[in-house]
Amino acid sequence: MDEVPAVVVVGAACRDLVDDDERGWRLGGGASYSALALARLGIRVGALVVADELATSSRELNTIRDAGVDVRVIPGSRGPIFINIETPTGRIQQTPQVSDAVDPGALPPGWRDARAWVFAPVAAEVRDEWADVPRPDALVALGWQGLLRVLRDGAPVHHLPPGPSPVVRRANLVGVGSDDVDDSTTPAHLAAFMHPGATLLFTDGVHGGTAYRVGERPDELDARHWHSIPIQKYVDPVGAGDTFLAAVFAAWVDPAITSGWDGPDPDLRLGAACGSLILEGPGVFGVPYLEDAIERMHGGDNPD
Repeated sequence: MDEVPAVVVVGAACRDLVDDDERGWRLGGGASYSALALARLGIRVGALVVADELATSSRELNTIRDAGVDVRVIPGSRGPIFINIETPTGRIQQTPQVSDAVDPGALPPGWRDARAWVFAPVAAEVRDEWADVPRPDALVALGWQGLLRVLRDGAPVHHLPPGPSPVVRRANLVGVGSDDVDDSTTPAHLAAFMHPGATLLFTDGVHGGTAYRVGERPDELDARHWHSIPIQKYVDPVGAGDTFLAAVFAAWVDPAITSGWDGPDPDLRLGAACGSLILEGPGVFGVPYLEDAIERMHGGDNPD
């Protein structure tokens, strides 16, 4: 790809250990889901990732490349490995391998002119220095949950409470789930770390969620609620939040994607459609195509 990408995605291609794949693992990570979701929605994407040797040559990463994403893996880098355990009270994670940081110096020079960015950390690999990389007028989306994990080799993943961060402050669109923070954390508390005019996507699983636009004060929040869209079959929950965030951001970057939707909040509706469809497939292979997302947008409340 010689052109500057419309969106640059930054993060790690991690490997999730699973029992239902002959390799014993499946490729994951917010960068993987975000890059593929944006590309399948018609956005020109470049992705800068850290990934170990197995992840770099995986069929999943080749699928992302085949979708048109210009994938640049930092040579000699490694992404994290996760063991995900789903429980009635949420996901428990362990890690036998931590992640390298993504070095801004590895960016292809022309990519710095991109007008939109997705910071999609999964293991705090997108550090504070990235806040100053996008041009001042660029749109930036962030998956906040990936900054709230502390990894140590061979130990359970430790979760941090939300706090000040240059990357959070820079972002125009921030996604975080209710299961990523404790019950005492309010939207106003989260908004205090964001800049005025930014939007917080606070997701709540099957209950949908609320988009809060931050005012001049953190408690000045303009709220838009969205409902989840029923699914036809449940296969895999991993990547749902990243895919939702990427889809909402795609509608910001190219509003023409949702031009056929005459209902309210087309960006949130597209996100809900993609967040519904991703649950119906295994890993990144469940990331939806544009035509399927549009169909789910229009008829998704009553699937066959």
